[in-house]
This record gives sequence, structure tokens and C-alpha cells, in this order.
Amino acid sequence: MSWDSYLDNLIGHTKDASGQAHCDAACIVGQDGSKWTTDGHAKSLKITPAEVTALANCVKTKNFSALQASGVYVAGVKYQFLRSSEDAVYAKKKEQGAITIMWSKTAMVIGWCPEGMQQGFVNKGVAVISEYLASLGM
Repeated sequence: MSWDSYLDNLIGHTKDASGQAHCDAACIVGQDGSKWTTDGHAKSLKITPAEVTALANCVKTKNFSALQASGVYVAGVKYQFLRSSEDAVYAKKKEQGAITIMWSKTAMVIGWCPEGMQQGFVNKGVAVISEYLASLGM
């Protein structure tokens, strides 16, 4: 099963009052290292299996020191770790954009915010999908 339609839903939830979407790409991956969304979707964030594994290891252990020390890698780009919370990690690459990662019981939802857009809107869209997956026990 592909979760590609959830990418459109996520991006839709990042729109501001004028209708501008603040998320340009996203993906949903499993904490077991699997990819739930495909790279074929037009707005797919093309994360590598190694990147998924590194993120999943940190999420499962709730130890983000590796991300703090080495950065957050998503789709071949190294982002600077900004902060983590109980269910999220935030990272940024100057003049490129920012990454929001939130998780449920078994999945991680990742949204990319291009430079010049507002990450708060992306946080909202990623949270909607993450909370929905959590409500399904996923």
C-alpha cells in the first residue's frame, strides 16, 4: 500500500490565508526503515534508506545526540539540528530551507519548507498527518 495521497493532504494543511502552501515536499517512512510513500509522487521528498535508518534509530531511542553532532540528513542534504521535542525534530539549512520530522507509534512524517516560507505552517501540516496516524495506532 502506498500512502502517496497523504502527501497532498499534508501539503494542503500547510496553506496560509492566501492559499500559499509552505511545504514543497514530504514523505512518510516507517520507524522500521521502510518507505510508506513512493519517490514517484510529484511532491515526494526522496529520502534514502540509510537516512531513514539513522532517523529511526534516534526516534526509537529518543536520543538525538547523533543528529546534534553530525546533522540531520534528508534527501542527500545535511541540515543543522535546531531542536527536538517529545514528538518532533526541527532542522534547517541556511538559504535552502527547513525540515520538520514528527512521529507516531510506527511512522515518521517529514515535511520540507523552502527558504522564504514559514516553517510553522509546515509544522502544522506534518502534525495533522502524524496525529492521524497515531489515532489509527500506527
